[in-house]
Amino acid sequence: MAILIIGLLLIVALSVLPSLWGRSVLARHATDRPDFPGTGGELARHLLSEMRLDHVKVEETQLADHYDPRDQTIRLTPQNMHGRSLTAVVVATHEVGHAMQDATGYAPLKRRTQLAKVAMGVQKVGAIVMIGAPIAAAIIRHPIGLAFEFFAGLLILSLAVVIHLATLPVEIDASFNRALPVLKTGQYIPEKDMPAAKRILQAAAFTYVAAALMSIINIARWLRILRM
Repeated sequence: MAILIIGLLLIVALSVLPSLWGRSVLARHATDRPDFPGTGGELARHLLSEMRLDHVKVEETQLADHYDPRDQTIRLTPQNMHGRSLTAVVVATHEVGHAMQDATGYAPLKRRTQLAKVAMGVQKVGAIVMIGAPIAAAIIRHPIGLAFEFFAGLLILSLAVVIHLATLPVEIDASFNRALPVLKTGQYIPEKDMPAAKRILQAAAFTYVAAALMSIINIARWLRILRM
């Protein structure tokens, strides 16, 4: 029992600390730079034009920064869309990296997109099962309803882990095989800022490591609840 508790505490620490570190890195370099000629959104638009990806849109979002392959749109938060900070420029270039992946038919991105579609369908069905199963069990007075609820919940949580793990290599490629070379060869940021840019790109990837670990914790919680 003690080993299990220590293991869970370790997983919690490993999931929380990368997220806190990532936020700290992004915030540290979020101050506008007067030496930068444009905003994150302007750089994204410029890079897409240079790569002849004019069909890819750049929009503002109140959610997290991301690239949506379904409608081929880069969405940036207000601070990264309109900001002239190192964080804004690097994050925007990272999202352009995803557009590059899409344009070149990058297989891991395709798999991740397909998994997300499957997960959405499973979550809808699973939610119905989790709501309806206890009601059905109460009506027919049979434990099979609770069994359906158990497996539906476990399937939904397990899919979340799979998606986060499938997303990680996609993020690493967008950061270090796409965005970083673009920033270097195009000299879009001063050489002295490259170490900080690498940390920002690492922070973006660590977000998904933390998310995967949190999903594993949620599975453990689900199993614990069902044992009670």
